[in-house]
Amino acid sequence: MANLKYRVLLIVGLFAASVWALFPRTVVERVKRDGVFVYDTVRRVPLKRGLDLQGGMHLTLEVDESKQAVANKSEALDRALKVVRQRIDEFGVAEPVVQKAGNERIIVELPGIDDAERAQDVVQKSAFLEFQITDKTQAFEKVMGRFDEIAKNAGLSIASAEQLSADTAKKVGVTSLLTQKTDSAADSTKVAGTTGTDSAAAKPAAVVGGLFSTNVQPGQIPGQYIVPEAAYSAIERALALPAMKDAMPPGKVMRWGVDSLVSGTQRFFALYVLDSRPIITGEVLTDARPSTDPVEGNVVQFTLNNEGARRFKVETGKHVKDNMAIVLDQRVVTAPVLNSAIGRNGQITLGGGTLQAAQDLALVLRAGALPVPLKVAEVRNIGASLGADSINKGALSLAVAFALIIAILIGYYRFAGLLASVALVLYLVYTLAVLAGFNAVLTLPGLAGFVLSIGIAVDANVLIFERIREEIDHGKSNRLAIDEGFRHALSAIVDTSVATILSGMVLYQYGTGPVRGFAVTLIAGLVASLFTAIFVSKTFFLLWLNRTRGTQTLSI
Repeated sequence: MANLKYRVLLIVGLFAASVWALFPRTVVERVKRDGVFVYDTVRRVPLKRGLDLQGGMHLTLEVDESKQAVANKSEALDRALKVVRQRIDEFGVAEPVVQKAGNERIIVELPGIDDAERAQDVVQKSAFLEFQITDKTQAFEKVMGRFDEIAKNAGLSIASAEQLSADTAKKVGVTSLLTQKTDSAADSTKVAGTTGTDSAAAKPAAVVGGLFSTNVQPGQIPGQYIVPEAAYSAIERALALPAMKDAMPPGKVMRWGVDSLVSGTQRFFALYVLDSRPIITGEVLTDARPSTDPVEGNVVQFTLNNEGARRFKVETGKHVKDNMAIVLDQRVVTAPVLNSAIGRNGQITLGGGTLQAAQDLALVLRAGALPVPLKVAEVRNIGASLGADSINKGALSLAVAFALIIAILIGYYRFAGLLASVALVLYLVYTLAVLAGFNAVLTLPGLAGFVLSIGIAVDANVLIFERIREEIDHGKSNRLAIDEGFRHALSAIVDTSVATILSGMVLYQYGTGPVRGFAVTLIAGLVASLFTAIFVSKTFFLLWLNRTRGTQTLSI
C-alpha cells in the first residue's frame, strides 16, 4: 500500500510540475513596434515555435572563396559562427536559430523577421574596420600611364572618340562633389553630406586616350579621385587584375567609396588612394552606438580600448591636417580632415544615411569582423499566414490521431483501454513539458514526430495488454496476470524504444533544422511513453486491484 501511495504521489507531482511548466507566463521580449525594436512584456505559453510555424526567413551561409581560398573551412566557420550569432542576438529576432551544418555551412533561422534584405546584409557583412591616411604624394599620377597600358593590353576600354568628346563637353565640377568638414574642437571623426555644383571642371591628370587618364579626375581632397559611371565597371575590372596590383605604388592601396555621387544627370564614383598600413583596425573597438545629431544627422559613436586609444592618439597626432579614411569592408565610408589628435572616442557621420543604417553599422561593429567572407547559398521566406496554417493543420492532425487512438483503445480493450487513454493524456502533458523545459523549438516536422510518438506509446500498451490476455487465458488471477503481462512485455518495449531513441539521437547529431525538430520531439515522446506505459499504466491497474480486492473480472 505504501508503495502504491508513493507511485500516485510521483505521478501527481510530475503532472503538477508539467502544468506549471506549460502555464502561460509573462516574459520580457524584444519586439518591433513602429519600426523600432523595444523591450516589452508579453504573456505566452513557454513553448518555442520554429520558423515553419511562426513564419520568417531561413538562410544557408557558406564560405566565399571567390577571391581567396580558405585552408581550414571548418575552423573558420566555428569562428564565424560566434560572430553571426552575436549579430543575430543584437538584431532583435525572437528565438533565432544559428547553428553549424557539417563543416561547410551555417544555418540561420529568423522567425518573425519582416525585413529579409536587411537581415542578409547584417549577416553577410564582413565588418572589417580600418583607419587609413589618404595619399598626399600623388602616387597615383606617377603610375597612371602604366595602368593605362595594362588596361589596354587586357582589352578594357569604354569609349569611342565621340563618347570621349561628349563626356568632355558635359564635364561638371566633380572636384566639388565631395565636401569634407570637421569640428576641430570635438574629439571625433566626422563626414559631411555630399553636394553637386556646376563650378569649373578639373583637368585630367594625364593625356586623353587611356582608360585611367581619360576618366579619372582628381577630387576635392588629397588621394581622392572621381570616376564617371560609364567608366566605373571597366576601371573596377582593371584594378582587379594581378598585373595592376603589381604596378600599384609601394605602400599604397586603392579603395572605392561607399556611395555614388550625382551631379545633374551624371553619376560619379569616388576612388581613394590610401596608405596600405592602417592606423588601427576594428579589433581595438569596444563599443559602437547609433545616435542622431541635430547638425551632423545620423552618426555612429565608437569607443576604443586603452591600447587602441593610445595608438590612435599617437598616430592621428602625426597626421594633423591630413585626411583619414574610415574604411569598412574595403569601402571608404568617409575621409575627414584631422584637425587634432583623436583619443578614445570617435564619431562616424553618415551624412544622408538613415537611422537604421546607423543602427546596423553599430551592430556589426560591436559584434566584430567575420574571420572569413560569407555568401548566402540559399534563402527561403516563410509567410506568417503559412505558419498559422501549419499550426492549425498540425493541431488538427494531432487531435484526429489522438481521438482515433482513444476510440480504438476503448472499443477493443474496454476498461483496460480506458486506463491506457488516461495514461495517454498524461503522456501528452509530460511530453510538452519536457519540450518546454529544455527550450526545444517546436517545428512542423516536430509535430509529425509528436504524432508518431503517440502511436509508439499506444504500441507499448498493446504489447502489455496482449500479454495480460494470454496470462488470463492460462487461468491466472488478475493480479498475477497483470504482473506477468508487464514483466514479459517490458523487454520488448524497452528494446524498441531504446533503438528508436538511438536513431533519433543520430538524426539530432547529424541533422539540421527540421530534422533536428523531428528528432527532439520524437525522443521526448519516447521517454514520456516509456514512463506512462510502464509506470503510470501499471499504477492505474494496481489502484483498480486495490479497490476491487481482485473480486471483479478485468475487462480487457
